[in-house]
Amino acid sequence: MAGHAGSKRVIYAALAGNLAIALTKFAAAAFTGSSAMLSEGVHSLVDTGNGGLLLHGMRRAARPADRTHPLGHGRELYFWSFIVALLVFALGAGVSFYEGVIHIMAPEPVVNAKVNYIVLGLSFLFEGSSWLVALREFRLQKGNQGWFEAIHRSKDPSVFTVLFEDSAALLGLMVAFAGILAAEILEMPELDGVASIGIALILGTTAIFLARESKSLLLGEPASPEVQKQVLAIAQQDPAVQRANGILSVHIGPEEIVAGLSIEFEDHLTAPEIEACVERLEARLKKEMPQITRLFVKPQATGTWEQRRKAIAEAAEEG
Repeated sequence: MAGHAGSKRVIYAALAGNLAIALTKFAAAAFTGSSAMLSEGVHSLVDTGNGGLLLHGMRRAARPADRTHPLGHGRELYFWSFIVALLVFALGAGVSFYEGVIHIMAPEPVVNAKVNYIVLGLSFLFEGSSWLVALREFRLQKGNQGWFEAIHRSKDPSVFTVLFEDSAALLGLMVAFAGILAAEILEMPELDGVASIGIALILGTTAIFLARESKSLLLGEPASPEVQKQVLAIAQQDPAVQRANGILSVHIGPEEIVAGLSIEFEDHLTAPEIEACVERLEARLKKEMPQITRLFVKPQATGTWEQRRKAIAEAAEEG
């Protein structure tokens, strides 16, 4: 799991910033009575807890395979990423929406608004620093891909989860600032509650997006087309292989892939020769593509593979 070093750096940076910001926001909310500031405090507290859950998921996912989980525990990271999305929605968006409604129904003027402005400014600085760390790490991962394409194809939810949480935090801070300022200038304390509802909408949208991506990973996404082509090319180069028909693959972790190869072997081969070929393929893939943690090889005629491939494609179109 060495590939998670960058992800952990991103999460630790977010954890340190969010915890300090949450405590500061709660103190400011208690001092000024601002609903938007209280919502922002809840938001930062949820983000802090989410960072801890992501680290917990990464630690659990790193455990080796055992009798009850023969393919390893890699999907634990995907599970906890999904839980993070639910918490952003239930706690972050839910509490913010509730606070906004309560403050609109029973508005109270914000006192000592300057304290809120100072806290929001410092929070923006700290959140922005964490956001830049996550952004740099994600840029390294995305390569030449577009932003949304990279997020959709990413198999490591830890980095894009932190990036989206920090982006939502920065937007929330701007909404909170606008709401508190408008409430003070227009002498309409209800606008502070409106800002809190705006923060809830931002968090809800972020949570839905994160839940959708985490659900896809949790159900099982295939390896990228580039990885699949590389595996097939390696298999095709073996002299015992007449044709490498295709590959079925699934990510059980960001750097853990289970692959099933359909191969048509040369007709004259004996069973021991086929076994030797499979061992050669496993050894080469382990050396050149360590992310292939499990390999299963099925001797199969090309025609049979094509029929099954077409059946899967037709089922996908009907679905």
